[in-house]
Amino acid sequence: MYAYGTSKRNATIPGPTIEAIHGIDAFVTWQNHLPSNHILPWDPTIPTAIPRTKKGIPTVVHLHGSIGEPESDGHAHSWFTRRFKEAGPTWTKKEYHYPNLQHPGNLWYHDHAMGLTRVNLLAGLIGAYIIRDRDVETPLRLPCGDEFDRTLMVFDRSFLTNGSIYMNSTGNNPSIHPQWQPEYFGDAIIVNGKAWPRLTVRRRKYRFRIINASNARFFRFFFSNGLKFIHVAADSAYLEKPVITNETLLAPSEIADVIIDFSKSKSDSAILGNDAVYPYPSGDAVNEANGKVMKFIIKKEPELDTWRVPKTLVKYPHADLSSASKTRYIAMYEYTSDIDEPTHLYINGKPFDEPVTETPRAGTSEIWNVINLTEDNHPLHIHLGLFKVIDQTKLVKEEEFKACMLKLNDAIKCKIDKHARGDKIEVPAHEKGWKNVYKMTPGFVTKILVRFAFIHSNESYPFDATAQPGYVYHCHVSNISPEQIL
Repeated sequence: MYAYGTSKRNATIPGPTIEAIHGIDAFVTWQNHLPSNHILPWDPTIPTAIPRTKKGIPTVVHLHGSIGEPESDGHAHSWFTRRFKEAGPTWTKKEYHYPNLQHPGNLWYHDHAMGLTRVNLLAGLIGAYIIRDRDVETPLRLPCGDEFDRTLMVFDRSFLTNGSIYMNSTGNNPSIHPQWQPEYFGDAIIVNGKAWPRLTVRRRKYRFRIINASNARFFRFFFSNGLKFIHVAADSAYLEKPVITNETLLAPSEIADVIIDFSKSKSDSAILGNDAVYPYPSGDAVNEANGKVMKFIIKKEPELDTWRVPKTLVKYPHADLSSASKTRYIAMYEYTSDIDEPTHLYINGKPFDEPVTETPRAGTSEIWNVINLTEDNHPLHIHLGLFKVIDQTKLVKEEEFKACMLKLNDAIKCKIDKHARGDKIEVPAHEKGWKNVYKMTPGFVTKILVRFAFIHSNESYPFDATAQPGYVYHCHVSNISPEQIL
């Protein structure tokens, strides 16, 4: 496996959790000590970071959810090889700067190299990052400390009998892409580096920051004994009020920040289960193995619990649709071969290296209507900007609209207003806060309000967001598209 750490001896999967303090700068020199050849099959027939000498494994780190300078954002073309012998066309610096000026919340870091992200993450290049703000968080009196405040990175993997990671080396379109498959599903569920682990807990409240670090697997979590999830935050921002649910659906790269009150359990153990089909939402049902995530062993003795869940959490300035400076239409396309297997996926019908198409201005808000013309649910992640989901509307006469879009690639000319008139999906209460990832339902138009400024202060950025190489937005399963802030 590949792992993050400050030395071979202390490298772990996930990598070390970096805890930052709001307003205190962090500087990280990301080094590449990977070998010459990859342990997993990768496919050069898709756009991929390939060193000129064909030696070394490119890597670059993206801090998911970070609001920082573009030079430190981990652009897909900012990769570098061992000892910086070779670097991508947009690489400029060894030391990344994270200002940590944003609101407190949960982030995670992972490889972001062009064409290699999926295999580098599968190999183990993932880790958690938390921004804390004592002035904001201490009055909340939520569970804290190493015992009661824990990050859970959940992902799936397959293994060979010798314990090494298994990844199918044959693509779904082998005559076109010999190794590439659009999605990876493992048959073992891993939490913090262990398969189906168990944790002994006391009969009191715990805080779990759950990160779905899978390539393509959605998780719909539930407890076997009926324990509930008390949502206090989503992705990298707190909610205004806690929301209680019986289950929670988490797409790849999404984060659920929840309180679990084990004093409410009527049993001495609880299984955290999963019943999300794969691919989501029209795939196969889970089985005995991937339907279980981890086990909690609950101590019998009752305890005095000083932690609480307040009625109000953190209120950010109101997201006003009327303040939007521009409305955009973002279309997700999937292209298939003669055998009806995916060959590539584009946003707005354009490959990654096309000229920039989205040019929002720092300090503004925009309305983006995201049109999912594929068969799968795609978790859309926007770098730098945070957004609120307004609604999801089903397309009527979808095939007619899709045919027009494949021909004209213009939502207005294809009369999007006439087609986006179907049933609406209500945004779940615990997902109505500020997000940096959201699940784009197939056959629906998802309207989001994107904010390109700090959400807690409405202030613009103290760094030059117009600098190269810019930022990207992409589905966290497959496709990537460039975005430039002006």
